[in-house]
Amino acid sequence: MTIRVIIVDDQAMVRAGFAALLSAQADIDVVGEAPDGRQGVQVARSTHPDVVLMDVRMPEMDGLTAAREILDPPPGVVHRPKVLMLTTFDIDDYVYEALRAGASGFLLKDAPPADLIAAVRIVASGEALLAPSVTRRLIADFVQQRPAPRKDPALRLKGLTPRETEVLELIARGLSNQEIAGHLVLAEQTVKTHIGRVLAKLDLRDRAQAVIFAYEAGLVRPGDSG
Repeated sequence: MTIRVIIVDDQAMVRAGFAALLSAQADIDVVGEAPDGRQGVQVARSTHPDVVLMDVRMPEMDGLTAAREILDPPPGVVHRPKVLMLTTFDIDDYVYEALRAGASGFLLKDAPPADLIAAVRIVASGEALLAPSVTRRLIADFVQQRPAPRKDPALRLKGLTPRETEVLELIARGLSNQEIAGHLVLAEQTVKTHIGRVLAKLDLRDRAQAVIFAYEAGLVRPGDSG
């Protein structure tokens, strides 16, 4: 199955470089580009991509605002692609807010080409792109500095079983499904089932939002180690 991608970045050279790299892959098709967030939203609505590569900082409309519009479309717009944020900084509150808004992850612009290709495939498959150490640090830092207004997420935790709560905590500590399975002595498929139930019960889009939720609920705290 071909992965449809659009690239939203205000630097023409970046767009051209990413497009050339991704188009060379047999399973990836670059179906559009845009130089700012406003046009990025329009291109996303017209081309129906699977993945949007979205720069964080752009003129006209920044990547965070554009990501929110794409991920929370107006009534009648059914298609919701995955959004992968691109940034030059590994600690950036725009990226944190984008993850809270439902972006599936982020990637540093200077990451190796193989990482970009892998990131597109991971996000397209429905997984969140979490480089555990960087993402966990980013989320922990910003939860600590500026706690989000809570709809009391701690209360929502009460809807989880003890095992589901345990799985959520391990996700937030940056463990992969395989590592969670080993830690809890479960089959990996069983772990996937637990994660699916956690996301459904808490009304979360993916693993990235689960990590943020766990911090905001106080299940894990900044400085906790994996």
